[in-house]
Amino acid sequence: MTSLEQARELLRAHPVVDGHNDLPWALREQVRYDLDARDIATDQHTHLHTDIPRLRAGGVGAQFWSVYVRSDLPDAVPATLEQIDCVRQLIDRHPDALRAALTAADMEAARAEGRIASLMGAEGGHSIANSLGTLRGLYALGVRYLTLTHNDNVGWADSATDVPKAGGLTAFGREVVREMNREGMLVDLSHVAATTMRDALDVSTAPVIFSHSSSRAVCDHPRNIPDDVLERLPANGGIAMVTFVPKFVLQAAVDWTAAADENMRAHGFHHLATTAEAMKVHRAFEESNPRPVATVATVADHLDHMREVAGIDHLGIGGDYDGTAFTPEGLGDVSGYPHLLAELLDRGWSHPDLAKLTWQNAVRVLAAAEDVSRDLRTTRPPSNATIESLDG
Repeated sequence: MTSLEQARELLRAHPVVDGHNDLPWALREQVRYDLDARDIATDQHTHLHTDIPRLRAGGVGAQFWSVYVRSDLPDAVPATLEQIDCVRQLIDRHPDALRAALTAADMEAARAEGRIASLMGAEGGHSIANSLGTLRGLYALGVRYLTLTHNDNVGWADSATDVPKAGGLTAFGREVVREMNREGMLVDLSHVAATTMRDALDVSTAPVIFSHSSSRAVCDHPRNIPDDVLERLPANGGIAMVTFVPKFVLQAAVDWTAAADENMRAHGFHHLATTAEAMKVHRAFEESNPRPVATVATVADHLDHMREVAGIDHLGIGGDYDGTAFTPEGLGDVSGYPHLLAELLDRGWSHPDLAKLTWQNAVRVLAAAEDVSRDLRTTRPPSNATIESLDG
């Protein structure tokens, strides 16, 4: 049996829990949630990285759908609610393939049924508008992680890709983490500054996650995780879910992307824009400046290093599909996960190791967050603190 055949067989028993997929934002941007125009029950490869046939082919058993909205939107909270509504519509339209999941037990039930557990993660603290009540409201609507920042700082936490202001987490930011622990919402440290990562680990009594981040030692990009932070995951119990985005995993792509982003801005586009017009600008730049190509082996290099530093119990996968313009060779869409597992098998990873990477670690972390929440709710009332009362 080839490595690829072994990988596919393993995924039938231990499917991938993917930490981050931006399909809802792609549907908002491309068709304003017209789900008939992008029917994911059928092949959508000309428009999207994601559809149900390719999720099946990739061995995906659980997906955290990102309910991301841009941090410069003046109406981030209602836009986040629209994203949540999009996920709910997708689940309702495809009940044979998707199952709403709020708990680790729900994830296991979906796996037993042969359906894809569908969870939600909000990407960026701007989605709570400095309101702990809004945070609790998102949890009540099914959001199971909050990425503390996106690309820009929020008033209470520094981003990895903005000018430092808070020095990590402010007093209100620490209260946000405590309230997330109380609710059972996972603290997601992708996108945040290393100072914010360290502060969150100091405060959190529940396991944290990195929903889509790779190793800074392997590729020196501020979106990646420094080794000293990875070293703290065993004590915390959390997981780092490696991402596939070339500009985060391949150093040559980091440098190329900086030039490509500047080109986008020069043409009047946000550097993350993926509209048809924006992609024309991307393609023109790439024709003149061929982009460096990441591969499956590039991603595996990150996992090898992260395993050495954090240990096998603290790794996962977060591809960031439909949230990136480019993907590694062999990992072009959500059907590609078996290729990554085959590469790891060839490097000597065992089947039990891969079962932890794909399924077991992520389920354990959500269950642990639920346990912490159950205890905290008996001793800590909901916090009504404000950013003004704590940060002045």
